[in-house]
Amino acid sequence: MLNNLQTSLFEESPIADISAISGLTYIPNFITQAEETALLEKIDNQPWLLDLKRRVQHYGYKYDYKVRNITSEHKLGALPSFLQNYCDRLEQDKIFTKAPDQVIINEYQPGQGISGHIDVLHFDNTVASLSLGSPCIMDFTHSQTNQKIPILLEPRSLVVLKGEARYIWKHGIANRKTDKYNGNVFNRSRRVSCTFRNVKFNA
Repeated sequence: MLNNLQTSLFEESPIADISAISGLTYIPNFITQAEETALLEKIDNQPWLLDLKRRVQHYGYKYDYKVRNITSEHKLGALPSFLQNYCDRLEQDKIFTKAPDQVIINEYQPGQGISGHIDVLHFDNTVASLSLGSPCIMDFTHSQTNQKIPILLEPRSLVVLKGEARYIWKHGIANRKTDKYNGNVFNRSRRVSCTFRNVKFNA
């Protein structure tokens, strides 16, 4: 687990000091390559929604992007087993105090990103995102000082947001096809993210 320093996908030298982002944890190789392949196959066998410019899948509860809200009426049912297993692992590893009950899967094609944002208060303190496929840079920007820290999200890595990382730092991905990081340049390919959260209805 890398809490304070991140190791580059391309080099062994530490490149990003993430200790400035209180509450952020970066875990490389949270799953194996075989698990990644199997998970992507399961995901691609499910229907995709076209609510946004990118394709998405909702599990547990459907988040309403238009009103930025989620209620008990948005419940879709139990999580499928291929996701529940990872939710249980997140609880067993003490990343979550209880297994997540909501998962959003996003597909990013080269050139697609997501604007900087803070997840709405309709979710509990812990948010975790598992990266599959292409690596990419996620920018963390302090909402008060505008300090920006880029983090390389490697395939099969998990990034966990709690506390200040969850509520004060915006996180986003630039709309571009090429990333530059630590003196290296790489072209993006398809990336799929699985974001795990717990819904709360009293926000």
